[in-house]
Amino acid sequence: MATQQLDVPGRAPERGEDAVRGKLIWSALVGLTWAAMMSFGGVAAETVMLYPNVFHDPPASLDRAREFLAVSGPSDYFPPLGASVVLLSVAATVLTWRQRGLRWWIVAATVVFVACEFLFSVVFFWPRNEIMFVDPAGTHSPEYLRQVADEFVAGHRVRLAGGAVTAALSFAALLRWARTGQRPLVDTDARS
Repeated sequence: MATQQLDVPGRAPERGEDAVRGKLIWSALVGLTWAAMMSFGGVAAETVMLYPNVFHDPPASLDRAREFLAVSGPSDYFPPLGASVVLLSVAATVLTWRQRGLRWWIVAATVVFVACEFLFSVVFFWPRNEIMFVDPAGTHSPEYLRQVADEFVAGHRVRLAGGAVTAALSFAALLRWARTGQRPLVDTDARS
């Protein structure tokens, strides 16, 4: 006997709708995973290549970083990428909402990203960035700049861990979809 899983109450989706929905879910999950991994990769690269130079010997290293990052820097890369992670995670959540086994992976990835990359950045990193890189040189004492730089590096571990968890959760959702999400919403097999 054929079983039916309804997508819209009272109406079974047609096979064409299943294919389109499946492609949208696949696209959203691939995009989300790609963006989350790019974000995490960027944070990881900053950690091993940029930050040892920027925070080596404050305030002198902060002055060199200001000169080096005069044309382009992390503030040009991460905000648009972070926005794409959030938008893709919202799209993936909406598209997979009726699939319990999948949606919670995406919701968890979204919550971790927003908490660790956005909210934590607004509360913790933005004020420290302002002190180290926006306020005119000489505004703050060298001791204070060293303290702020140490706090920034210590807090960066939260962002690095959050990025890793977000990338892992979104990749797990993509794998889960690849393994189980390809089935049509309507079972056309008439055998019992």
